[in-house]
Amino acid sequence: MTDWQVDRLAGALGAEVRGVKLAGATEADAQRISALLSEHMVLFFPDQHLSTDEHVALGRYFGELEGHPELKNAYMEHPEIFELAATKGGIADEWHTDLTFLERPALMSILHMVKCPPSGGDTMWTNLCAAYDGLSAPMQELCDGLTALHDEAPHNRPDKTMIHPVVRVHPDTSKKALYVNEHFTRRIVEMNATESDVLLRYLTQWVQNPRFTVRYRWREGTIGMWDNRATQHFVLNDFDSERIIQRVTVMGDQPQGVGAPKWRPWVRPGPLSATSRFDRQLYFHLKSQGRV
Repeated sequence: MTDWQVDRLAGALGAEVRGVKLAGATEADAQRISALLSEHMVLFFPDQHLSTDEHVALGRYFGELEGHPELKNAYMEHPEIFELAATKGGIADEWHTDLTFLERPALMSILHMVKCPPSGGDTMWTNLCAAYDGLSAPMQELCDGLTALHDEAPHNRPDKTMIHPVVRVHPDTSKKALYVNEHFTRRIVEMNATESDVLLRYLTQWVQNPRFTVRYRWREGTIGMWDNRATQHFVLNDFDSERIIQRVTVMGDQPQGVGAPKWRPWVRPGPLSATSRFDRQLYFHLKSQGRV
């Protein structure tokens, strides 16, 4: 890849790539990008300024594309482009992995920065594999045997739920990644509500440790790509002008854990009551799956 200039941005993850023209990219270019993505987890390509058709064509090299299941675009209509505008409420300022409330969350995203403020509006990413590796051995062993309930409450659909492993094994690199986030993850399935609250709060704050992160300052026309299976991201809401992104999302696979959960789901014994309110969402998810 000597004809591409690749500059690492942080110790944990992230690289800026120059010397490639993404408009009209080839299959060979896509393979090289995939290799870089496995190494750096998030890539940035400045000064690209892709058209909508070029953006979508690039995404199709990496898999089948999808829009957002709930949110509507701010200004444009396209089934394979997800658009967010800051003045329409499109600021993702909680740490999250995209669409974890789905059975098959997004595999990767390709973002085009169409309009950005003169300052502010940076995005941060965190390396979930490094976060897992930084845990103590007893904590790793505990997390390996747990699952977590995710929901779509941020998009007004708390009834839309899915259970995923707390530790996800990356299908390409075989690395283990902490797969819980503050935006969509609600509950550790095998623990009671108060135990879950303690552990989940610790894990979601742990992945935000600055040593696992990279922060990127955008310029209009930059393309950003990230591996959604091993990262979380967060937009800094520190600006007051318009910020418009257009994103192509590559459909994903079903997260696989280290093995089967080591314990049964925890639901308060006996009939549900007012004191069982913390267990109701998990109970009804398990009931819908025939697991109660």
